[in-house]
Amino acid sequence: MKRPSYRELNGKLREAKGAVSSGCIRFVEPVHVYSDLLEIDILVEDLPQLLVQAIEEIGPADYKGTRPPQRSYETSILNCELFAFSWASNAFGFTMYFKFALKEACVWIVSLHKDRSERKGG
Repeated sequence: MKRPSYRELNGKLREAKGAVSSGCIRFVEPVHVYSDLLEIDILVEDLPQLLVQAIEEIGPADYKGTRPPQRSYETSILNCELFAFSWASNAFGFTMYFKFALKEACVWIVSLHKDRSERKGG
């Protein structure tokens, strides 16, 4: 079986939820994430609560990343594995795309926005 497995993805989502619940959220490129949140009328201060709800909605079947997961080239999360998901989110009210890494008990948000593949027809 190719990585990540269903079980591994469940574990990564659990870790991400735990990090968000404990307030350990970081942004790899804050300007990009803030801009994407503004596009869907979400304030940064509302993000932790929404993100906990959203992560509860995501399952391993929503995984859209590569197998095996890509490694980041960004300095702040260099060589960390990236996990990408796309799902119909009740918390956000859109089909969302969420890519993150886990490092030092924190969730590092790489991307969080409306799923752009829908706009491209696929």
